[in-house]
Amino acid sequence: MIAIIDYGVGNLFSLSSSLKAVGADAVITGEPELIKKADKLILPGVGAFGDAMEKLKADGLDILIKEETDKGKPLLGICLGMQMLFQKSYEFGEHKGLGLIKGEVVPMEGRIPQNLKIPHIGWNALKFNGDCPIFKDNKDGDFVYFVHSFYADGCNESVTATTEYGITVTAAAANKNVFGCQFHPEKSGETGLKILSAFCGLEANK
Repeated sequence: MIAIIDYGVGNLFSLSSSLKAVGADAVITGEPELIKKADKLILPGVGAFGDAMEKLKADGLDILIKEETDKGKPLLGICLGMQMLFQKSYEFGEHKGLGLIKGEVVPMEGRIPQNLKIPHIGWNALKFNGDCPIFKDNKDGDFVYFVHSFYADGCNESVTATTEYGITVTAAAANKNVFGCQFHPEKSGETGLKILSAFCGLEANK
């Protein structure tokens, strides 16, 4: 069973539907006991980093996520959920993240060419870096859907995929059993379904 962690941020229906489409048994929950029973975890998210982290902390879910991933349980962070995997973010101030992947989240503003719109919204091609198990069925040039104004930086050793938006942008990162996608697999058609299916097939790191 896969637990989609519900902490009051975002509409989780499309993610749940995509997981069911690849044959996964998925449940949307904020209940600690269900999260502990799950084989894998997905941390979604939209909105502001600081607010989202506060919501996680309010229910003790930040500590629970760390405990479960320490046991080797696979975790996938999506969009803001990926950003929260890093050590800190500079979105509307400075906020501490979960610290599961080394690096920080920085604004696109001032880093990408001024003629490009922020937020970055749309389909962009991926370039893969190394052999990440959740991308085993994908190839360079596959297009996925992005919606974001911030991105992960200072994480070169963990980057598993990049995209180009005036500069090279971190599209995905991983640290052992912890994976992150800046894009939305659940909104990325067949390419996204392949990624979700590969994640569903992962075994826990013992």
